[in-house]
Amino acid sequence: MKHLTFILLLVMTCSLAKARQDDRGYIVKVGEKAPNIELLFPDGTKKQLKDLKGKVIMIQFTASWCGVCRKEMPFIEKDIWLKYKNNPAFALFGIDFKESKETTEKFAKDIKITYPLLLDPEGKAFYTYAAQGAGVTRNIIIDKKGNIAFLTRLYDPKEFEEMVKVIDQLLKGRCVVMHDAPSF
Repeated sequence: MKHLTFILLLVMTCSLAKARQDDRGYIVKVGEKAPNIELLFPDGTKKQLKDLKGKVIMIQFTASWCGVCRKEMPFIEKDIWLKYKNNPAFALFGIDFKESKETTEKFAKDIKITYPLLLDPEGKAFYTYAAQGAGVTRNIIIDKKGNIAFLTRLYDPKEFEEMVKVIDQLLKGRCVVMHDAPSF
């Protein structure tokens, strides 16, 4: 009887953990090929995400009205961008959700970031990775093969630290056990 109870609790715990991951609003999963999106720069330049294969890529979805985004962005600047920006195997793009070029440029200036903050005026890039109605403050780490290696939601210092370690390991060419960051 104890053995059966233990198995039942284990199944329920796994189901609860899976449900918690699913309600983070992602429509992609770690280990999957990263969907291609158009990267739209404020100067009108366009690139395709798929053309960056061979690099470790960080995509940060953000918005000027998002308080959590504003809290996280200085850490992205200091702990990721300034550390890796000169590494030719790394790319970082903030993508501003459904805001104008003027708002996006003012936002980058106000928050004092120097990493590229791109446009997503209709939310197409965001909705390629997240469900309709899902909130911003998301980071996606993509490995050199173009696979999703790490997903975050909201800002948590422990999760952020883990994400930085994943980026570092991927840039060193080390195998990283890919997983969704825990929900906090």
